[in-house]
Amino acid sequence: MEFAKLAEVWRGPVVESVHFGAAAVANAAGEIVHGWGDPSIVTFPRSSLKPIQAIALVETGAAEKFRLTQRHIALSSASHRAEDIHVDLVMDWLGQLDLTEEALACGPDLPRDPKRIHAIIRAGGDESRRYHNCSGKHCGFLNVARHMGWAVEGYNEPSHPTQTLYLEVLSEFLGRDATSLPLGVDGCTLPAPAMSISEMAIVMARYAAAAVSSPTRKAAILTIQDAVRRYPEYMSGTGEPTDLIARATDGRVIMKTGAEGFLCAFIPDQGLGVALKIADGSARARVIAFLNLLRQIDLLTPQAQQALKPLLDQPVYNSVGAPVGKICGCNT
Repeated sequence: MEFAKLAEVWRGPVVESVHFGAAAVANAAGEIVHGWGDPSIVTFPRSSLKPIQAIALVETGAAEKFRLTQRHIALSSASHRAEDIHVDLVMDWLGQLDLTEEALACGPDLPRDPKRIHAIIRAGGDESRRYHNCSGKHCGFLNVARHMGWAVEGYNEPSHPTQTLYLEVLSEFLGRDATSLPLGVDGCTLPAPAMSISEMAIVMARYAAAAVSSPTRKAAILTIQDAVRRYPEYMSGTGEPTDLIARATDGRVIMKTGAEGFLCAFIPDQGLGVALKIADGSARARVIAFLNLLRQIDLLTPQAQQALKPLLDQPVYNSVGAPVGKICGCNT
């Protein structure tokens, strides 16, 4: 495996750590137009695939039948932070489906924000499935199952119709049968296909361009893109990098992270897709590396760079909150 140096961690005047990885930028014709390291490396995109998983929710007519808002649709692509806006919408959505949170196949969890965790514990609360960062995606699968008249039980199994439909959709973006991909199990219990970094960049480029054969599928993609562009805080969290990047670029760049240092993005007005993997699985380096690569290939305007400066060079703090270093991208 060949990885490029994508980020450095400085403490004072010395580089303390280095993060390596691989990345690719593709167009909808399936061409890799930029690459760093070896993008043929096969890995798991994990939650970066959520925008593809959400397509069936709109394409089947489930979203329209259940009168879902753009916020619901953005949440179906989310790795959310379990803020009140996310949790309340998950519970409202389950109520519309006449289900309780026990129907969610994802395990119980706590919010990402330590202050919210402390508040829940002080109030006598505990872990809950509604707090899981994937609960919006799971609501989407449950909604499709309800709409299509399929059993909601076992919707997380590879043989369930919701999952076979998802792989059929993914196949069109890949240009080959997605059922042939290596299949693992994601942290939220859903099937997790693996593919090369370059293939994921191509998937995102075709998604960005809505380059599909069916007018209904194309319309579904555009609906989802509009939802996440308008409500990026429902796709991640208020003030999270996904939210900040969408707003700083006026919705031109939509990013979706995945576990173990994966990240993808789609740029609809350019018809480009990006996929990036930090080799050691660290989450702290991926956004910095991603933005730095976009800057290198002139996909970030000077105005966006200025707005995103806190993400391009992130301070390293000590235990009393004083800055003692920084994390920054590398020119490759």
